[in-house]
Amino acid sequence: MNWIPQIIRILIMLIGGYLSYQLLVWFPILQGGPQGSVTNMVYLVIAGVLTGYVVSKRAEAPLSRWVEQWIASLVNLSPKKVMAATVGTILSLLLSVLLNNLLSNAPFYHWGFSLLTTTILAIFFIFFSLKNSDFFGSFISPASTPKTTRIPNPKILDTNVIIDGRIIELLQSQFLEGTLVVPLFVLRELQFLADHADPSKRARGKRGLEVLEQLHNITTLKVLDWDDSNIKAVDDKLVRLAQELSAKLLSNDFNLGRVAKLQDVDVLNLNALATAIKARYNAGDVIQVSITKEGQQAGQGVAYLEDGTMVVVEDGAAYKGQMKNVVVLSNIQTNVGRMIFARTETN
Repeated sequence: MNWIPQIIRILIMLIGGYLSYQLLVWFPILQGGPQGSVTNMVYLVIAGVLTGYVVSKRAEAPLSRWVEQWIASLVNLSPKKVMAATVGTILSLLLSVLLNNLLSNAPFYHWGFSLLTTTILAIFFIFFSLKNSDFFGSFISPASTPKTTRIPNPKILDTNVIIDGRIIELLQSQFLEGTLVVPLFVLRELQFLADHADPSKRARGKRGLEVLEQLHNITTLKVLDWDDSNIKAVDDKLVRLAQELSAKLLSNDFNLGRVAKLQDVDVLNLNALATAIKARYNAGDVIQVSITKEGQQAGQGVAYLEDGTMVVVEDGAAYKGQMKNVVVLSNIQTNVGRMIFARTETN
């Protein structure tokens, strides 16, 4: 958009010339005599235009970035939201005209009152129209935008998170709620992989289909017949669908997650979750614990970390009531919590 800086520069120069001309109105003394008034006006306008040119050199870069961001946000708006905002603006302007005509003869009436009422009406009707933008989708040709249905608490599944398969354990542990949504174009991608000549791709595709069968048996799984012929890349379709449904996106694709977050789409990454809940201490780590009692096996001592994790220490009974450095041997995760097995550190 190389034309944006030039347009901004011209607008700033015109504003400078106009403000300089207004100086003659605000300060009549600058007009001089009858013969010099035109000359002074020309000089002031030229000075204002040149001042605007100087100012534009500093202002056009940040203003250009702001305008480009604004244009990009408008381009990403769905047609039904644009339609809804337009209808809301029209209604607010019509009601503002009627209201101002009724109140124009009131003694307290002022042009500022008209501006205030128009602004309040515009905010109300535009907000109301955007909240009910699905209603305005019926005025748009079905070919221009795909139809979406209301789904309670939707979570859209990406191809890689389906093939990963860990989502099954996550659902069985009841840490994930809502309706799982599989777009039809994702299902087609899995079918394409399952029929691929490459054995590795074929195995990935078959695994993805098997995971979907298991998900269908344990939770609500909705296959959504949604597509947008104007968008070619699958990742872009996922982001657009998430925006349409106000849904969260389940994906292990780090780059897709970054792109989605830049477009205000929430992303649930199973890899990030696994990192967050991984074991705090790994085999070989040395920790200092206070051995409080004897264990069930002969010679064992038992200690507890600050978070309540039990540490079973081999040959730790002899150090009961003492602080001791121990070396972590292994971690075991059970339904009741994590347990650490360790041995006393030898010098």
